[in-house]
Amino acid sequence: MTAPLRVGNASGFYGDRFDALREMLTGGELDVVTGDYLAELTMLILGRDRLKDPSAGYARTFLRQLEECLGLAHDRRVRVVTNAGGLNPAGLADAVRELAGRLGVPVRVAHVEGDDLGARHPGSLTAHAYLGGFGIAACLSEGADIVVTGRVTDAALVTGPAAAHFGWAPTDFDRLAGAVVAGHVLECGTQATGGNHAFFRAGDVRRPGFPLAELHADGSCVITKHPGTGGFVDVGTVTAQLLYETGGARYAGPDVTARLDTVRLTQDGPDRVRIDGVRGEAPPPDLKVGLSRIGGHRNEVVFVLTGLDIEAKAALVRQQMGDVFEKARPQEADWELVRTDRADADTEEGASALLRLVVRDPDEAAVGRALTGAAVELALASYPGFHVLAPPGRGSPYGVFEAAYVPQDTVEHTAVLDDGRRVPVPPPAVTLALDAVPQPPLPDPLPAGPVRNAPLGLVAGARSGDKGGDANVGVWVRTDEAWRWLAHTLTVDRFRQLIPESARLTVTRHVLPELRALNFVVEGLLGAGAASRHRFDPQAKALGEWLRSRHLDIPEVLL
Repeated sequence: MTAPLRVGNASGFYGDRFDALREMLTGGELDVVTGDYLAELTMLILGRDRLKDPSAGYARTFLRQLEECLGLAHDRRVRVVTNAGGLNPAGLADAVRELAGRLGVPVRVAHVEGDDLGARHPGSLTAHAYLGGFGIAACLSEGADIVVTGRVTDAALVTGPAAAHFGWAPTDFDRLAGAVVAGHVLECGTQATGGNHAFFRAGDVRRPGFPLAELHADGSCVITKHPGTGGFVDVGTVTAQLLYETGGARYAGPDVTARLDTVRLTQDGPDRVRIDGVRGEAPPPDLKVGLSRIGGHRNEVVFVLTGLDIEAKAALVRQQMGDVFEKARPQEADWELVRTDRADADTEEGASALLRLVVRDPDEAAVGRALTGAAVELALASYPGFHVLAPPGRGSPYGVFEAAYVPQDTVEHTAVLDDGRRVPVPPPAVTLALDAVPQPPLPDPLPAGPVRNAPLGLVAGARSGDKGGDANVGVWVRTDEAWRWLAHTLTVDRFRQLIPESARLTVTRHVLPELRALNFVVEGLLGAGAASRHRFDPQAKALGEWLRSRHLDIPEVLL
């Protein structure tokens, strides 16, 4: 029987805990350590870096981490797989070789390319296809110790090592789907070990350990963490991460479409959750391509309103700034009054509200001096107690994220080995167009009984995030009785009532009975994506917590 493959994660984003790589290498046994550095917003940041320096475009943090840990990984025979290559995987691979030579550590470095489709999308700052894991698998099968990629799916960092270790074929869909689910749980680091968890008070999450997966040849796995590290792993932390940034029951990727409605989670001991039963289907015929571009310029002024007459003060400054807009005429101007004030407050800050003005325009001049100068000129001529949160500055560029699709067989997915050999990675021989899964039957509703008006979060957890301009909110409960109530109560109409921002948007509800979960996708809530900073919470990170704070009638038997 083939031994389990132990894959750990040491980075969930560009800027994650610097010491995590060393912690994972020294905390316990591992076969592979992965690092996820890329997000939609990160690609825009790396694209702007590359404009200034064509040799840039990769996550330099990874190189600094590796300088401290390369010898350690080599001595412990732990392979490193990372998408830190960003827009320049070949450049990072060369930098790793130079580092290894300088440190005297004999490692073989390979990289994956083919994701850069900039030539097909002129005018985009970045244009990269989301590749699968078989390029990574080819590198590892040829003996690479370190594999650097550009834009692959986050889960590919796990499916690639698993396919190489177990010898899976591209048509082993159930096994690959199991690895995709494991990869999705690991990809955001400590979010699987109690970080950002709705029920965070269930354990000590001051410094959560990073997660790892014990993968088996049949595609099942156990999610756990190194002994003695902080945080906790239970069915709830894994459920939350499974729902993060997903949509319906079909979770599509370039290698396989994983059926999230088949995932079974079982507590397998302290800090151990078993995942099995995952079914897979052939992947879709097209690859997703992430496009980013500069959308224009943006500026912001936050006026502080203190004490009495908050609404009247806000109305006055809006009227005064309206005269400026007649001249500058920014394409978009959004006002938001945030009532952080309270009556008879014992601190000035507690007595103050914030009036936020955000302007956007393709022309930097329309959001620059014409706006900020006018705001400053009101300092002695507006409402009593006038001041702003910070001195307004010049307008800054903002980004726009868009998605496109290309046939899988038009992308030259290639593994580039340490000796320079180039190994083509063929597209899937079998594909299946995506289709919606029929809604499963709902459980019987709870019998009628006494109810109490209380926050949803007393019985339900939530995790929310972004995909381009859309937001998703996954909501789950921990008991069958609570599921019988949630499935019938939290409808699309009720969701719109609780989240008024979604009232005029398309909201789709997906039912996942095996997880006792509902997943809501709100289209267009985030405008042109996180980089456009369309709303107060541009990545919808706290949207789920807002939903949990809303009150509705909850059966007393659940409270």
